[in-house]
Amino acid sequence: MNPVAGVDIGAGTAKAVILAERKIISYSVRPTGGDSVDAAEKTLEEALQKAGLVFKDLKQIISTGYSRNIVQFAHKTMTEITCHARGANYLVPEARTVIDIGCQDSKAIRINDRGMVTNFLMNDKCAAGTGRFIEVIAQALGLKIEEVGPTALISKNHCEISSTCTVFAETEIVAQRAQGRNREDLIAGALKAIAKRVGIMAIGIGVMEKVVFTGGVAKNIGVKKALDETLGIDLIIPVEPQIVGALGAAIFADDELE
Repeated sequence: MNPVAGVDIGAGTAKAVILAERKIISYSVRPTGGDSVDAAEKTLEEALQKAGLVFKDLKQIISTGYSRNIVQFAHKTMTEITCHARGANYLVPEARTVIDIGCQDSKAIRINDRGMVTNFLMNDKCAAGTGRFIEVIAQALGLKIEEVGPTALISKNHCEISSTCTVFAETEIVAQRAQGRNREDLIAGALKAIAKRVGIMAIGIGVMEKVVFTGGVAKNIGVKKALDETLGIDLIIPVEPQIVGALGAAIFADDELE
């Protein structure tokens, strides 16, 4: 057995996947917090403990994600676009499009049957269309982040959120709330706005089925429903959508051994 690891250090969470003989043997997901270096080390350590391994057992480590360059113990770094594509292909071989929404960015990626990127668009300059947007709106409406999706699903008449800027959208939502609009319609409107923004990227790359939805925001059932309706497609969500980038990095690490 020649175990390898992929480590994905995002703005919101750090993820590690350990692979052996092309099979996932363990993974870990932890908040990044204010210290990305510490998060990288502790996330990999946790994954190693789950696998019953120690650091010296790993034959190759590749890092990816927002803070990939700070992972000093990695043998190599790779972009998150490339790693998400490869990880999605491993989990859903028939996938041809990947939509990833994380804490600070969102991506739409076209891939071929080998998991290679053929086209992509990325939003990393604005919080709109990201997990951070959801956090801001949830706070403005007095909701816990885990309440956002279920609350949106009970909406009967979602509000129209016209602003694409997080700050202005928050102001708009607070104003509509003061005018008597209920929380479920407001949060549903906010998630529709995210889906519209991300949907524009997906259409821009030429969305093709099957479509895999990854990232922490993929766990939000309200966003999933809004994207399904926007694209007219039933998106596929992996069992653990947050580890797809780390998984892709681990697969590339395994390729390096071969």
